[in-house]
Amino acid sequence: MKHDRIKKRMLGVAAALVAIVLVWFVVFWYHTDSGKINNSLTELVNRKETIHLWYTDDALTDYLNSKTLEFYNSTDIRVNVKLVSGLEYLEAINTASLDDEVDTPDIYILSNNSLEKAYLAGLATQLPDSAPVYEEQLFHEAAQDAVLYDGKYVACPMYYETSALLYNKTYLQQIADEANGAGGSEADDGENAEEENTSVTDAVTAEQLIPTSIVDILTFADQYSTPENVEYFFRWDVSDIFYNYFFIGNYISAGGAAGDDKSLIDIYNTESISSLKVYQDMNQFFSIDTKETNYDTIMQEFQEGKIIYTIATSDCIGRLDKAAENGEFEYEYGLAKLPDINQELSTKGMSVTNALVINGYSDHKESAGRLMEFLIKNASSDLYNMTGKLSAVNRDSYENANEAVFMQNYRESVPIPKMLETANFWVELEICFAKVWGGEDANTQLRQLSEQIKTQLAGEPVTEMPLEDPQVELLPAVEYEEGTGELDVAPNNGSPSPTSETQ
Repeated sequence: MKHDRIKKRMLGVAAALVAIVLVWFVVFWYHTDSGKINNSLTELVNRKETIHLWYTDDALTDYLNSKTLEFYNSTDIRVNVKLVSGLEYLEAINTASLDDEVDTPDIYILSNNSLEKAYLAGLATQLPDSAPVYEEQLFHEAAQDAVLYDGKYVACPMYYETSALLYNKTYLQQIADEANGAGGSEADDGENAEEENTSVTDAVTAEQLIPTSIVDILTFADQYSTPENVEYFFRWDVSDIFYNYFFIGNYISAGGAAGDDKSLIDIYNTESISSLKVYQDMNQFFSIDTKETNYDTIMQEFQEGKIIYTIATSDCIGRLDKAAENGEFEYEYGLAKLPDINQELSTKGMSVTNALVINGYSDHKESAGRLMEFLIKNASSDLYNMTGKLSAVNRDSYENANEAVFMQNYRESVPIPKMLETANFWVELEICFAKVWGGEDANTQLRQLSEQIKTQLAGEPVTEMPLEDPQVELLPAVEYEEGTGELDVAPNNGSPSPTSETQ
């Protein structure tokens, strides 16, 4: 019996030892395998490709975060989105690209006028034939020219800015109603039926009061009375070249269509002189003090109903829509193509295109290209609603009709040039406009500007042969003599006082 008890006790101890060994084995296996799993997960996450996108405009933040998450979900490529200061932006990209301890921006958003600098520094690379920019159904010629350098597409258009004619639609309807009402009352005073029918046929519509030329604006100012609250018939920011450029945009060139050809400089010609002389004449009709007005003050005056026509950029849409929602804008507004000068002189506005650029120093160019394609083909339709930026991508239709108007102006615009040697051109052109607006000779100022820019490019003095001063008949339909003509300039506000018998 004693022997049996000892045997059972030894078996129990053995079983306990086996159990302990099994427990140790299980614990060891669990920790070892679990560690492998954790390590495998970490390695899996680290193996996911990550690319870096840089930009400078905070208005894009929510949009880019949202769309790069969609891109990750569909491609498994992570995108690190980074908002960077616009000051010395390219220099920051260059520094990050050359520093092994800093993540290189693989793709970034850049204004088209900086593309030459980016390309020559190796920070932009020629896009492959598969890039969206080659697809003509996506982009019109002006958009493609904006990102073309030395015959190569070095970026893909993303969004743009340009100008358009902004008008108070409510006022145009009031003017039309008043003009037609006056015609009707005359008919009631004894005109025969035939004359009444003629009056109906010749009725003025608000659409007819949307000007297609500067001549139209001046003619309307001469023929129609303005609503009571109106202080300025036509008023725009004459101190900013972006709103002035359309006057001569069709007749000057700084680098050709793509803005990158040093041999194509055409600033001083008969048409540009004629157009700038008309610009100067506008100061006789609409006196605007360049020191007291700017775009913001003019937009505020338009919002308050003091202006009928002005020149505006795309920010006016969101600005006026928001003001209307807040009860701070009680009118309807409309947008139209920039007006020509007259039947002989046409106009063309300026545009700036912000584009997606693939960094030449990137080790992830293929993935950056996939992100570029995704943002253009899959995400551009949401761009305006999420950012207020106008997508450079063509669409068959637009939910917002104002987008379509700006796109029309964009198609016909001149992209801002890229040449480093002419980086001061816009400042000098703005100075030229300011001098001409102030009364200096348009012919002389354009000749001097042309000589300055050509001298910069040639590296030696260039002299232009003086051209004969052209004569411009601005108002063939309205007799006008400076100081005493049919249009009597009101010195207080610059709005022509209607004196025509048609009122």
